[in-house]
Order: sequence, then structure tokens, then C-alpha cells
Amino acid sequence: MSEPFPANILLVDDQESKLLTYEAILSQLGERLIKAHSAKEALAVLLKNEIAVVLLDVSMPEVDGFELADIIRQHPKFENLAIIFVSAIHLSDSDRIIGYGRGAVDYVSVPVNADLLRAKVRAFVELYRKTKQLEERNAELRHLSSKLIAAQDQERRRIARELHDSLGQELTVAKMLLVRALHQKSFSECKKQATDVTSAVDNAIRQVRNMSYLLHPPFLDEMGLKLALNGYIEGLAGRSEVELSINLEPSDFPRLALEVETAIFRIVQESLSNVFRHSGARKAWITLQNNEDHVNVRIQDDGKGISQNVVDNRHNTMGVGLSGIRERAKEFGGELRIRNADPGTIVDVSFPISPVMEREDSPSYQTSEDSLR
Repeated sequence: MSEPFPANILLVDDQESKLLTYEAILSQLGERLIKAHSAKEALAVLLKNEIAVVLLDVSMPEVDGFELADIIRQHPKFENLAIIFVSAIHLSDSDRIIGYGRGAVDYVSVPVNADLLRAKVRAFVELYRKTKQLEERNAELRHLSSKLIAAQDQERRRIARELHDSLGQELTVAKMLLVRALHQKSFSECKKQATDVTSAVDNAIRQVRNMSYLLHPPFLDEMGLKLALNGYIEGLAGRSEVELSINLEPSDFPRLALEVETAIFRIVQESLSNVFRHSGARKAWITLQNNEDHVNVRIQDDGKGISQNVVDNRHNTMGVGLSGIRERAKEFGGELRIRNADPGTIVDVSFPISPVMEREDSPSYQTSEDSLR
């Protein structure tokens, strides 16, 4: 999300002295103050600028504040614009009711109390700023959602190809061999065919295991994050040209809540996927640190680095992978930080978490090699 930005505050009054007074009072807010001396001038400013709050004098010649508010509210862009009326004469309850009916969100009487005016304007500016940030956030979520849908479709196509090209072919071969074995007359030929069938079925089983592991590591739930990551990285290193290493601190890394372990696993998985696809790296390092109440995850590579737009987290510059990592971190109150390492990229994810107490149905990390096969 972008950093806080100066908001535009429009001051509308036909008297320059009053405008100067409002300017002096509100300058302490650090926002951008724009002055208009008439309704026509105010409308021109509104059409050219993004305005957070309008401070509007009720008693003006030609078009008064009430009429100007009516005109402003007729434009869909300004339906929710904060308008604060300023008046020295229209102070009765009936006048205020008229003002609120014309679209005012607040009413200030003259002489103006400087502290009160600053407080009112500050409150509406902050509301405007939060609204804009929420709109930006919603836009990011919509953008991420569309990317996720596209990524899901792409992943479904990839799985379909894997099923057809790899698993499907192995099963087809196994069937052909079985059919051929049925027609063999000698025991030795039948035995040879059975051996070939066994080999084809073994290949099919490996394909299923590989696909299953990519979708969800089978022993993450039972054995925990440490063994799941070690197994995943070991398998990944054997299938890629990138040299991988992992370091867990402490070495007896504790069990965490299952949803947290899953999030960390997916963060590492997605980060390494980005390394393989985009970085051109030869080496990558994964570090997990458990600091009592925080878990820190770092993935570093020696590749070509990443663009400054992504480092600065500018709107719509992150891919679906990094966006997903950021959302996983935020789900647990954490944050994502990205920077160039010269060479390479460093992805840091940190979020507060506490280890869960060991349960009877949660085995320790000490297990046999057979359970990992």
C-alpha cells in the first residue's frame, strides 16, 4: 500500500481575509490548501483536482454555499465529498437542517474556533485518506484475484498435461503389457511381461506422488514443517540446476500451528518457484528463524535481482506469486520485505506467532526414513 499522501483541502469564500485566516489555521495540518473566491472558481478546482474536504462559506454573492453544495452533489464524483459549511448568520437548528440536507457533513460557526476547525478538518482528511487507501487495496485485491484465477487455470492445464502425458502414458503401457502377457504361452515370457508391468506401475506411482507432493506435502500435517521443507528442498534440488541449502534456527525447530506451517511452506515453495522461473540464479538459500514470538523466513538467491518497482511495492507491479506471499503474511499480522542483494534478491517474511504445545496426535520430528518414502 502507498505511503500517506498530502490531501487537497478546498477553501471557498468570497472574502480574501477569511481565506487567509482559514489558511493560517489549517496550515499546521501539513496538507495542500487551495483557495477559491467564488462558486465558479470552486467548481473549476473540483474538476481539476482530487479534493478531500471543502470548507465552504454559506453567505456568498451570486451562488451561495447552499446552492453550490447542491451543484456539487449532483456530480456522481462528489457524492461522498466532505463539505463543511462555515456561517456567521445561518446558525439556527433549522438552518443547520437545511445545510445537512444540502450535503454538509459538518457545520462551523463564526467566529471560528481554530482548534475545533483543525480537529474537524483533520478528522475528515483522515477519513478521506483511509477511504482512498481502502479503494487502492480493493483494486489490488481485484487485480490479484484476476491473476489468481489465471494462475489456477494455468495450473489446471499443467496438471491435465501431466496426467495425460506422464501418468496416462505409463498406465497405457502397463495395460498393453498386461494384454500381451495374457497371450504369452511360456511362463518365462509371461514373467518378463509382468516385470515390465511392475516397472510401468512403479513409474505411475512416482508420478502420482510427485504431483501429490506439489499440491500438498503429505507429511507436513503429520511430521511438521522441518521435515516437510527438508524433503521438498532435497527433491527439488535433484530436479533442478540451482544449488539449494536450508538452515533452521534453532536446529530443533518447534512445531507451529498447522495453518502457520502450511503458510510458511507455501511461502518457501512460491519463492523458490520465482527463483527458478525468473532469477537465473545458480544458488539459493532458505533460512527459518524462530525468535520466541516471531518467525522469520528468508529466501535469497544470487540471480539477476528484481525491479525497483517491485521492491517499492508499487501498485500492480507484483506478480501473483509475490502478491500471494504478501497476503499469506498479512493473514497472520506479518509483512513482506523485498530487496536486491547485489547480486540476487532477498525475500524476507516475518510474522508474530507462538509454537503450539505438542499434542498426542502430533508426532515429533524424530521419525524413520521409511516414513518419508
